[in-house]
Amino acid sequence: MRRLLSTLLAAIGILAVLAVAAVVYVTTFFDPEDLKPRLIEVVREQSGLELALEGPLTWSFYPRLGVGVEKAEAWLPEQTVSEETSFVAFRRAEVSLAFTPLLRGEIAIDGMTLDGMRLNLERDEAGRGNWEALMERLAERSEAAEEVLAPAGASAGPVPDGQGGLAVALNIANVQVRDGEVSYRDLGAGHELRLESLGITGSNVNPRSAFPIRTSFRLVGHDDLDPEAQENTPRLTSDVSLEGRVTLGLAERRYRLENLALTTTSRLAAVEGEQKLVLKGSELHLDAIERRLHLAEGSLDATLNHPALGDSPLPLSLAFALEADLLEETAHLRDLVLSGEHGLSLNGNLNVDHLLEAPPHEGQLRLAAFSLRPWLERFDSLPAMADDEALTEVVLTTPVRGDMSRLELAGLTLTLDGSTFTGQLSAGLDGRALDFDLQGDRLDLDAYLPPAEPAGERAAAGLPGITRAHAEAPGALVPAEWLAELALAGELRLGGLGLAGLEFRDVGLTLEGADGRQRLSRFEAGFYEGSLAASGELDLTRDPIHWRLAPRIERVRADELLKALGDEEAALRGRFSADGELTSRGNSWPDLRRHLDGRVEARIDDGAILDVNVSRELCTAVAALEGRETSRDWHPDTRFEEAGATFVIRDGTLNSEDLLVVIPGIELGGEGWLDLISERFELRAAARVVDTADAACRVNPRLERLPFPVRCEGSLSGDSAEWCRFDREAFQSAIGEALRDELGRRVGEEAERRLEGTLERLDERLGEGSGRELRDALRGLLN
Repeated sequence: MRRLLSTLLAAIGILAVLAVAAVVYVTTFFDPEDLKPRLIEVVREQSGLELALEGPLTWSFYPRLGVGVEKAEAWLPEQTVSEETSFVAFRRAEVSLAFTPLLRGEIAIDGMTLDGMRLNLERDEAGRGNWEALMERLAERSEAAEEVLAPAGASAGPVPDGQGGLAVALNIANVQVRDGEVSYRDLGAGHELRLESLGITGSNVNPRSAFPIRTSFRLVGHDDLDPEAQENTPRLTSDVSLEGRVTLGLAERRYRLENLALTTTSRLAAVEGEQKLVLKGSELHLDAIERRLHLAEGSLDATLNHPALGDSPLPLSLAFALEADLLEETAHLRDLVLSGEHGLSLNGNLNVDHLLEAPPHEGQLRLAAFSLRPWLERFDSLPAMADDEALTEVVLTTPVRGDMSRLELAGLTLTLDGSTFTGQLSAGLDGRALDFDLQGDRLDLDAYLPPAEPAGERAAAGLPGITRAHAEAPGALVPAEWLAELALAGELRLGGLGLAGLEFRDVGLTLEGADGRQRLSRFEAGFYEGSLAASGELDLTRDPIHWRLAPRIERVRADELLKALGDEEAALRGRFSADGELTSRGNSWPDLRRHLDGRVEARIDDGAILDVNVSRELCTAVAALEGRETSRDWHPDTRFEEAGATFVIRDGTLNSEDLLVVIPGIELGGEGWLDLISERFELRAAARVVDTADAACRVNPRLERLPFPVRCEGSLSGDSAEWCRFDREAFQSAIGEALRDELGRRVGEEAERRLEGTLERLDERLGEGSGRELRDALRGLLN
């Protein structure tokens, strides 16, 4: 036993002496610099790169055997060496072999380290990258490269017993890339991306089982290739890290990444705050031959900052599964679930084609019921609305298709606060195109409009409907800049519509527009047992913008309309009709009123003024003038056959000279004006008894044409009880004129009677006809 131990110790000592002698020999008599020319030549032959090794080649021995290279650069064949930035360079590269496996006849790479790598990628104006020729050459020379680089007697795997050579065990204990940088310049697009502080670490790297890997870098993006411009704040700065376990199927070129975790923290120019994204997946499969990609159980969590998103970060979460075929340029997103705060839940699926171009997409989306109000509040876009519960229930189900410029919801079903709409909606993502064809059951538009001002705060509170109709929202009426660029084509059909307190039924609406002109081609609706129609145009090519509206109302029940406008019992009954055309300019209610022009013809058929009988009042007044009383039973209302007027509007002032109300036996006519700006008005009207078959009362023929005038004036904001009064001055003037006419008639009759004999004698003396001529002259003088 002692002899065996002595022999073993002697053997170990001999091996140690041999090892020391080998190290002394290699370091003394073998200069690694002698390998530089051969290494440069091999790189040139196999890749076409022109390699420059400025630093020394160094050896390392126990506990590991390795070689290191410092300060190396390589240029592409078309580059000028030393005059241009090199294609690739590194500060130091080192490969080491574990010493113990060498004693077993195996080559085990213990570590690979690459410090300070610099890689410069560039795509020219024609779209060709400077790396493409290199990749093509390497693909052509791959087999030759393996023969040149393989060590003598080494094989790619364990060597069978009885055969010479070393077995290469590809199990790299440690791989490190430190302080790397990759630059990518696109001359055609005019931007540059850089990966700075690139670091990659991996352990137990081998092609047969999964191993952990981690990489991190900073991504910097510039929209200008000028070096001086790049000294300013970059467009994008993003800190990126990636972790997971990789399985390398090198022979099949199939790769798998398990427990993927990709984290980015980005900063955008001119946007305060950081944008954080975390992408996770249970398994990511990549088939490099068939170019297929599959991600299972993927999730994307985002925390976004932007002034448009409110003061606090916006959290969003997306769960999905992804399948992509890069050869066919298709992708399928399945089991999509987008969730966020305030109950947001959107799910569905999406298919994408032509990934490398402008990818069109189609799929199906379902938006669960949620409240839109808190989202609009976050974006500072919630308008003042009359109903505090408006937009609290929004549900959407729709197929979806589109591309990078347009989105189309074909066959959508939208529920909005109990109203249901179906049809299709499409829009340009730049906001310059909008098409829709929708039908719905009923829409209460008043709930989404600004609330009416409290009573007493707005002028014209006493006139039915004026308060509600004049409720104004501050600022512009329409977004003129957006509408000027909008291409619009829309159809809307509703079973019912509530607007300004009014009810419309069977509504049909057609909108179209382009090149700065938006047109209301058709508006039709049933309206209080009658009909309402209109057409119009908004001309945004002019400054200020110009409006045109042509309304037409036919046989609408006036009492129901007035009741709806004024929330009180109507004082008028009948069938109201109107037709006209209005124009104006501006983008606010004051401007529209100030510049309103046009003409409107209106009438009321088969009507009545309720709770007042004009015939009774007029006949009573006439009887009083004749010194008698009326004994007739009167109806409580004033029934009339027709009432009508033509309104001419100039610069916001309505004028009418033909106001007329025809009552059996009575005519009521007048003229007046209304200033829409100051809201002051004046009306002069007069009633006359006429001799007809259905006369209201029988009067002295001398009083048949006597007018009974009424004068109304004031402001719409004033007390309506003080608007109108009996016009005594006009009545006295009318009586005076009637008396003068009567006096002239009576004087003429008396003069003619007294001169009758004299005229006869004149005929005898002066000749036949002389008296008659004098009589006619006197009648003309007296009358």
